[in-house]
Amino acid sequence: MTHHQVDVAVIGAGSAGLAAFRAAGKGGGRVLLIEAGQFGTTCADHGCMPSKVLLAAANGLYRARQLGPRGIAGLDDLHAQSAAVMEYVRAERDYFVSGVLDEMRSIPAAQIMRGRARFLSGASLVVTTEQGDEHTVQARGIVIATGALPVIPEEFEVFGSCLLTSDTLFEVSELPRRVAVFGAGPIALELGQALSRLGVSVHMFGQAGKVGGISDPAVRSELVRALQDEFYFDPDAQIIDMTLTDAMPTVSYRALTGATATTEFDAVLVGTGRRPVLEGLALENSGLSLDEHGVPEFDPVTQQCGDSVIFMAGDCDAHRPWLSDAVDEGARAGAGAACVPDAVYGKQNAALAIVFCEPQIALVGVDYAALPKDGFATGSISFENQGRSRVMRENRGCLNIYADAHTGRLLGAQGCGPALEHLAHLLAWAVQLELKVQDMVNLPFYHPVVEEGLRTALRQAVDALHEP
Repeated sequence: MTHHQVDVAVIGAGSAGLAAFRAAGKGGGRVLLIEAGQFGTTCADHGCMPSKVLLAAANGLYRARQLGPRGIAGLDDLHAQSAAVMEYVRAERDYFVSGVLDEMRSIPAAQIMRGRARFLSGASLVVTTEQGDEHTVQARGIVIATGALPVIPEEFEVFGSCLLTSDTLFEVSELPRRVAVFGAGPIALELGQALSRLGVSVHMFGQAGKVGGISDPAVRSELVRALQDEFYFDPDAQIIDMTLTDAMPTVSYRALTGATATTEFDAVLVGTGRRPVLEGLALENSGLSLDEHGVPEFDPVTQQCGDSVIFMAGDCDAHRPWLSDAVDEGARAGAGAACVPDAVYGKQNAALAIVFCEPQIALVGVDYAALPKDGFATGSISFENQGRSRVMRENRGCLNIYADAHTGRLLGAQGCGPALEHLAHLLAWAVQLELKVQDMVNLPFYHPVVEEGLRTALRQAVDALHEP
């Protein structure tokens, strides 16, 4: 058994782990990156990037088909060649992965250890390689950045090889004709709509009315209505039975009409969420306090677990499951691990989440469900008649913003609509800068732009703040 003494050990070479590795190494200390799986990151390999490539292809076809009312002819023959689409998606996916691999190759080999890590104590690890060799690692600081994997509830195992997840969808050579999508979170919404726009018959079954993380009922209702115009979508599905009949996935359910329906599919895509990958770490030897889900308890500002030398970062902490947050968390965790026992204080960015279905979803700042019910004012805009949105023929959805009733400061926003990936950033910056809605409404707005819809919402919020 070989022994290694380092300043910081980072477990996991995903987006959060790489950010932690870079931050920990800025002071010139000895940093070791430990990885058991393949290099490439979830985002580049089977997450953010390939899903957006698939969406771009699907949205291109969808928008082309919408040109008829503008006087554009000859669109009747447009269709997707699904094998070519998937080949294109994989080629672009491989391009993004190659960028990550280039970064990995730039790291000195002595700073990378391939193998599975487990805790021996709160400051020491043992790493077992694929060849069965064991290495002990003693570290002044440790970062856990082991990521997450798709959740596959046991009842879906009945579908066998017909079962797809976001990790396996991009490997299919040709798209199935009929797909049942379970879940209505960000992954399910993006992939389900992309499949539908590429010509796949999609049934999406949500659970308990949850849609894209939206907690504002008015926004959720607008999004559900828009999606139901494109494909079958039940945000609160009642599943009666699921079977594999003659190699065909078969689902019986209570239809939106209230009647019982049974539909055969060629494949089932499960998008019911992801779970932290923590098994095998022997956390019981770490001395850490775990929550009811077995995730170490940590400070979301510093990423530190209690007063230990262990830090959490990325999807494995089950906090904010977005790449931008994973990178921020990794940087804070790496910097903190390099400085223990000295404290490193950081500041969490304002919450920002975007879902790239259409209408796009934006979740900014304080969640609607967490707002003080008697202490905020709301400003709203429907994009249906908003000028620029109508010009683009993307005039679906709405945006609600929330302001503190006492200070007038912008607290947050939720919406679905056109170009919300851009509006969301403006709103997140305003929340983080603690701007007041009165000051925001006085900022410049060009014409005609979608941002004018934000100005309408801001004016409503200002008026609401001045109501008795």
